Amino acid sequence: MRFQIFKTFGFILFIFAIFHQCKVAKKTMDNTTNVNALLKPWEGQYGGVPPFDKVQLKDFKPALLAAMAEDSLEIQKIVEQKDPPSFENTIAALEKTGSSLNRVINVYSVWSGNMNSEEFQTIETEMQPKLAAFVDNIMQNEGLFKRIEAVYKSPKSSSIVKEQRRLLDKYYDDFVLNGAKLNSADKAKVAAINQKLASLFTKFSQNLLADENDKFLAISDSELAKMPEDLKEALLSAAKDKKLKGGILANTRSAIEPFLTFCPERGLREKAWRMFVNRGDNGDQNDNNAIIPQILALRAERAKLFGYPTHAHWKLSNKMAKTPDKAMDLLLAVWQPAVARVKEEVADMQAIANSEKLGIKIEPWDYRYYAEKVRKAKYDLDESQIKPYLDLEKMREGMFWMAGQLFDLKFDQINDVPKFHPDVRVWKVIKGSTGALVGLWYFDPYAREGKRSGAWMTAYREQSRINGDVKTLVSNNSNFLKGKPNEPVLISLDDANTLFHEFGHALHGLCSDVTYPKLSGTNVATDYVEFPSQILERWLLTPEILNKFAVHYQTKQPIPKELVQKIENASKFNQGFATVEYLASALIDMKLHLAGDKPINADQFEKEELTKLGMPDEIVMRHRTPQFAHIFADDGYSAGYYSYLWSDVHSADAFEAFTEAGGPYDKAVAKRLLDHVFSVGGTVEESEGYKAFRGKNPSIAALMKNRGFPYNGK
Repeated sequence: MRFQIFKTFGFILFIFAIFHQCKVAKKTMDNTTNVNALLKPWEGQYGGVPPFDKVQLKDFKPALLAAMAEDSLEIQKIVEQKDPPSFENTIAALEKTGSSLNRVINVYSVWSGNMNSEEFQTIETEMQPKLAAFVDNIMQNEGLFKRIEAVYKSPKSSSIVKEQRRLLDKYYDDFVLNGAKLNSADKAKVAAINQKLASLFTKFSQNLLADENDKFLAISDSELAKMPEDLKEALLSAAKDKKLKGGILANTRSAIEPFLTFCPERGLREKAWRMFVNRGDNGDQNDNNAIIPQILALRAERAKLFGYPTHAHWKLSNKMAKTPDKAMDLLLAVWQPAVARVKEEVADMQAIANSEKLGIKIEPWDYRYYAEKVRKAKYDLDESQIKPYLDLEKMREGMFWMAGQLFDLKFDQINDVPKFHPDVRVWKVIKGSTGALVGLWYFDPYAREGKRSGAWMTAYREQSRINGDVKTLVSNNSNFLKGKPNEPVLISLDDANTLFHEFGHALHGLCSDVTYPKLSGTNVATDYVEFPSQILERWLLTPEILNKFAVHYQTKQPIPKELVQKIENASKFNQGFATVEYLASALIDMKLHLAGDKPINADQFEKEELTKLGMPDEIVMRHRTPQFAHIFADDGYSAGYYSYLWSDVHSADAFEAFTEAGGPYDKAVAKRLLDHVFSVGGTVEESEGYKAFRGKNPSIAALMKNRGFPYNGK
């Protein structure tokens, strides 16, 4: 039994039980199990696998209800036992409960993120408040908390092994943070807030998905004729998917960013940009502006009930940063150097625009397009030179090779497990030196209707040893645009970077070697969880990867050394843009949640606060407020988007350990990274684990150097 952030589903579920109507619910479970595939133990090799081939939407609701009922009986037994509370009969016992619910929730979350339809959304709308109530009923259960507290305060707790102590502390802290010590009236208020939030989160997500699925830009034949060939093919393919003639530009990041980079028609770029940045902000049935102030007000009210001045203070209390002030200090330390760099980048772009005598001023829809022109002018490098060497499948092979070199992992494709979509492929992962099974890696690379945009990792099952030797099942999901049949999918350097990033999350799960599921894999603080994925990005441009896997899709020749040198020379190019668009989102996130119970008009707040910060006119936030799913589709990254920068301080500093040792594949440093970061999950406090790897605390200096920003500190 564990508290887990379901990354695909995005909603924090602490997988516990309801303490009422147990007899009725048990009868429902017994009747449903006979016919509902979602409730049956996973069958097959590899410790069992999800029955994706047997999923029917009508099964989700009864399966969720029955699994919650089963969990309620398991929890009831822990609460009602006569033996005094101990680690084994309370904490370890909790870790052993909820197996049916975990299985159902994990499949449910796959459909939420990857196969979301109108029919599924009806189920989601109904079940989210029920799941929130389910969580609260257990978090507020006095009998259970008394047992946890008794173990926590017992003199014997000081003698338990370190991993057990870490687990005990996490249970106790999570219960206290979620209101276990509140009086009955305040507990009821928190429960009502959480159910309202669950409904609002669901509506926000569904509105965003609707704008991404339903809105698109039609491209005429005459306009298509002016496009670069690979962009033209992508637009034609998108139209074919929608069974429309001509070309179609989808309203997703994977479609929009290359369009803004390569489309020569400025008017089309502006239309595309406005379509994308106004997702959730069009004053129609999918508008999220009315939802945002409700979420913020409810969060502020809940934080006060918990005894914190704001939601930001509550959320950061158990993170590495600890306080909003420390997170803001980091964000603002990078903000001014990044803004200064943007001014330099815009000046370079404006000079090229002026030379074209078009009489234009660089606008946000021009930034990516003219940045490419600057890169060509300054470094004799453009994306069209690089993409022929970045075949998606070869990059995947490169990731596998890297995992073998660093962590002794070997990947073998298998075809004997069910998949939720024909695009999905699966690999068995073993230890190369012993042949021992590590787990399975699922890969779902392509965009489609009903799939949320972006890229992510999720765990269908987490590694643990408390209920036998359980092997993990992890997935990487992306939104690459499919090419023509039997032709390679060529990706950008940024896309390749994202591919390695998400694979880092997968390796964090696959390398896990712990006892308890609540401490397994990526179950670490949100401002540390991005560190293992960010450091893996840094192997993409190592000579070993480029020489072996960055080969021309036609000639099969490795990427030329001269081109590699150009890429290296341009490694700090456009860092102003990339940093500012991210920081703007992180700062607005924090400012929204530090505003407390102040009434918020999302659009107005965003505009006013960015003006105060001195946001460059040529850039918008990476995630504007009405589409900021990281913070409004669930509580997971709310007041926590700063985490990417906090983690990157660690990743930049950590990679220097390899540089200092002589190279990125140094075996001794790789072993330390495995032993103290990738394998330990949440069994050690994050800063302790990092220091065990690095020998010191991280410095911001490496991050600033990597981004090409001036820094005079240590």
